[in-house]
Amino acid sequence: MTKKILKNAAIMLASLLLSYGVSFLLQNVFDIGEHINSVFIFAVFTVSLLTDGYIYGIVTTLAGAISINYAFTYPYFYLDFSASESIFSAIVMLVISLLTSALTTKLKKWQELKAEGEKERMRANLLRAVSHDLRTPLTTIYGASSSILDNYEKLNDTQKTQMIGGIKEDSEWLIHMVENLLSITRIDSGRVKLIKTPTVLEELIDSVILKFKKSYPYQRVELDVPDDVVIIPMDAILIEQVIINILENAVQHAGDFTRLALKVFVIGNEAIFEISDNGNGIEKERLEHIFTGYYDKYEENADTQKRNAGIGLSVCATIIKAHGGKITAENAKGGGAVFRFALNTEEEVKNEQ
Repeated sequence: MTKKILKNAAIMLASLLLSYGVSFLLQNVFDIGEHINSVFIFAVFTVSLLTDGYIYGIVTTLAGAISINYAFTYPYFYLDFSASESIFSAIVMLVISLLTSALTTKLKKWQELKAEGEKERMRANLLRAVSHDLRTPLTTIYGASSSILDNYEKLNDTQKTQMIGGIKEDSEWLIHMVENLLSITRIDSGRVKLIKTPTVLEELIDSVILKFKKSYPYQRVELDVPDDVVIIPMDAILIEQVIINILENAVQHAGDFTRLALKVFVIGNEAIFEISDNGNGIEKERLEHIFTGYYDKYEENADTQKRNAGIGLSVCATIIKAHGGKITAENAKGGGAVFRFALNTEEEVKNEQ
């Protein structure tokens, strides 16, 4: 709240100071005094448009009317509101201020409602995807555990080991999925604020590959990162989760692929992360909703494959958005998919409390 007040006050003061400067030049350098009213009217419009509520526009109107009358109307440096021009100018500025503030307030409320509606739509899509994705592993766990309990004496050790191994694998997958869901809900609810710390890129990538190899020890990842030391302000744990989710998405959904690559390069003050594969690519219909957790009916089937792509990629979009960035996905020209997101390398590091 304090930041917003300071921002609005700064806009108002800057507009007034600029108006004073321009009016002084018009009157004393160019000898064009008849356009000074227009300068302050524009200042009132700008402040009313860029600030919240009505108060800043009204204050600008009062300051502008007094300034015109005192400093730019003969006799100079003397307040005289008996002149009809001064009263008319004040009324015009006040009307512009009120109308602009009213329109701006309505527009902001509409944008807030639209954003809230979008959040509700995404929550509904996520719930739908969660319900679908939980069904298969829970059914598998229930079936395997029931078979072991009901046929314990009939099953040999190999069969028991396979069933218990399947239960363990599905349980680990469910744990990973729940962690993804918690990341989304915590960030969206505002209960968790990002605490960005300067993170060395090379250390981040090493940690990502180490954790990824625990789940996919035989999957090779081609790395292409800058030789120079790159330091990026971020919540390292969450960004690790983003990269691992995308890598796992490629392994689980890219089909017959032979190449999985992670590339990072710096352009200006942004570090661009690019994860690509040469697999089957992404269906056009799904590409449009890939970061929302949305699944069309044609994707719903009763197979035994765990998916979680919708949830995992929704997590990625939520985390990158919370970092002030944007994540994209596209199909590569030569085949396969490419995911990209950017992080600012020069952002001021703050602990947001």
